[in-house]
Amino acid sequence: MAHIVVLGAGLGGAIMAYELRDQVRKEDEITVITKDPKYHFVPSNPWVAVGWRDRKDITVDLEPTMKKKNIKFIPVAAKRLHPDDNKVELEDGREISYDYIVLATGPELAFDEIEGLGPDGFTHSVCHIDHAEEAGTAFKRFCENPGPIIVGAVQGASCFGPAYEFAFILDTALRRAKIRDQVPITFVTSEPYVGHLGLDGVGDTKGLLESEMRNKHMKWMVSSRVKKVEDGVMHVEEIADDGSIKAAHELPFKYAMMLPPFRGIPAVMGLDGLVNPRGFVIVDKHQRNPKYPNVFGIGVGIAIPPMGPTPVPCGVPKTGFMIESMVTATAHNLGNIVRGKEPDETGTWNAICLADFGDSGIAFVAQPQLPPRNVNWSSQGKWVHLAKIGFEKYFLRKLRKGTSEPFYEKTAMKMLGIDKLKAVKKTH
Repeated sequence: MAHIVVLGAGLGGAIMAYELRDQVRKEDEITVITKDPKYHFVPSNPWVAVGWRDRKDITVDLEPTMKKKNIKFIPVAAKRLHPDDNKVELEDGREISYDYIVLATGPELAFDEIEGLGPDGFTHSVCHIDHAEEAGTAFKRFCENPGPIIVGAVQGASCFGPAYEFAFILDTALRRAKIRDQVPITFVTSEPYVGHLGLDGVGDTKGLLESEMRNKHMKWMVSSRVKKVEDGVMHVEEIADDGSIKAAHELPFKYAMMLPPFRGIPAVMGLDGLVNPRGFVIVDKHQRNPKYPNVFGIGVGIAIPPMGPTPVPCGVPKTGFMIESMVTATAHNLGNIVRGKEPDETGTWNAICLADFGDSGIAFVAQPQLPPRNVNWSSQGKWVHLAKIGFEKYFLRKLRKGTSEPFYEKTAMKMLGIDKLKAVKKTH
């Protein structure tokens, strides 16, 4: 019998546990350790921040489903991973031993790296349901006394889509409230150009997003570094290609949402050979750590090198379908390993993204996510908004039922030519 621990139960971790249950042997034990007993659908947080969703609309209580699937569930935060001893130390003092562990923790939000950033400072965030609720309360107050808004992503951020989403969702919400004419919106980003997304663009994301921003009367600043944030003022430097400061700005605001830098969680930070200097887990093509072969990593918490040099640091995003492809590869590989075989599956890391604008949106498909690509496509229209709503309902239902990939999802993806696993020739 093997004991497999899944650390984290977000988008990747919860699906990881379900898929492992299907792939490993009946006698193998699976334990999920997570700091939050309830799953929150993070892609819906921008809607929470303008009052279009409540917490209960996007929340799943995981414990009953995990129990039904014969998965042990421990809702206690991890204090420290001890990979040399094959143990996880928990905040309540317990130590959980494992034969294999999948690190699916997601990132720590590094607000402290910029003075005045984040919910404890002067800007809001949509990275967590608690932050999105605070942003929603502040937005209600803002609507009573409107003024300038700043939205964007700071240096070191590795997720840009939600910033664009939120800017356009705010535009829609303000128009519905008939106060859009009182609100100048500025988009401030570390990306070298609008629509870079940490991916050097996908299809015509640059043209589509720039055009949409012009149509919505938004200004933008790229290759920008946020020095600090004070109450009502953001200090921003525009950086030239040679790294010099091209211009410095003091931007006034009454409401701001800036995506923070990401780093690894404290429980793994500084573990030599397991994580990089930012605390992201190092993995090979099978999602396995080279130093500790019984440790696997998936999701936002793994290390992916940036696309190339940019004037301001831009991380690479890990999108939902890309994470699901990591999950499927890892589950197959662990299924092999517990049966005495070698890992032989590699995730495609294909990306499918639906960026909602409140009444329309932009979709893109990148196969694989990192260029050069076999497919590089983007499109826009009202259908994207409807598709995002449909995906939200569908994914939450998957989590409640404890299914990873129903047959109809597999069939639909196959018809579209979108695979989770790379086609590889196997020798057995």
